[in-house]
Amino acid sequence: MDIGVLTVPLGDQSLDEACAYLSDLGVDAVELGVGGYPGEDHVDRRAVLGDEAARADLLETVADHDLRVSALATHNNPLHPDEQRAAEADTELREAVELAAELDVNTVTCFSGLPAGGPDDEVPNWVTAPWPTEHADALEYQWDVATDYWSDLAAHADDHGVDVAIEMHPNMLVYEPTGMLRLREAAGDRIGANFDPSHLYWQGIDVTDAVRFLGEHDAIHHVHAKDTREYEANRRRKGVLDTAPYTEEADRSWLFRTIGYGHGEDHWKDLVSTLRMVGYEGALSIEHEDSLTSSREGLERAIDVLQRAVFETTPGEAYWAE
Repeated sequence: MDIGVLTVPLGDQSLDEACAYLSDLGVDAVELGVGGYPGEDHVDRRAVLGDEAARADLLETVADHDLRVSALATHNNPLHPDEQRAAEADTELREAVELAAELDVNTVTCFSGLPAGGPDDEVPNWVTAPWPTEHADALEYQWDVATDYWSDLAAHADDHGVDVAIEMHPNMLVYEPTGMLRLREAAGDRIGANFDPSHLYWQGIDVTDAVRFLGEHDAIHHVHAKDTREYEANRRRKGVLDTAPYTEEADRSWLFRTIGYGHGEDHWKDLVSTLRMVGYEGALSIEHEDSLTSSREGLERAIDVLQRAVFETTPGEAYWAE
């Protein structure tokens, strides 16, 4: 497995500077934002798309530092009830797929998006319970919208030979593994997970069980390495559906944390091992969103933990089993 980094926290540096810094730390791969919430500090999607010389410069910059591109990232809401916002997100995603194909990068990471609760609503609606029954009706409407959209998007991705890796994220339609599999079954195998454990921890989902569940269906296309810590006193008082700002750390039930500060090194070794059991050998792309440390310190500490957790060689022959 490769240790990777989503380069968004290094957006104040040039791509060359960011790659040099990460390579010196022993990183193997970079995930590059090309639109949506990750932004495009390191890759101007529209400038590079269709420009052979610009693509060559980009790939040369990455390769000069012994890195590879694990994925292009464009996280947004293509199912938004505001048609203009949905169209912008859809364009970002489709162009990211096209650019990935031109760069010979086989994965684009994104969100599932979230529709409104009905055709006349104006705001996305995250349904978390089936009662009162209008919420169940809203959820079925949302799945109809999502199935139509993602079936068409999957065909676009298939035309370009690119996998679409959806991060299971609250306030999106797909936020846990059964929903991920439902969308994959509806839209096809080009749709899979960008497996980010950070959002699963606080929902009470066992992440190794989730890896096994999705791995049984070859549904893991990419992995984000990101940790979460639950703070029990706050959780006991107000549960885990916490709307306190992320910057009010002392009042939150949970926080995104640097790898090793939410779950220990043994847990990450177990997670890496489970990913290998189900056949995943791609990048573990570190996504730094820990407000208790700087980006550089958080990245460096996360890399340090993962370097002791990942396997650098392929499995050997099980000679003892013969």
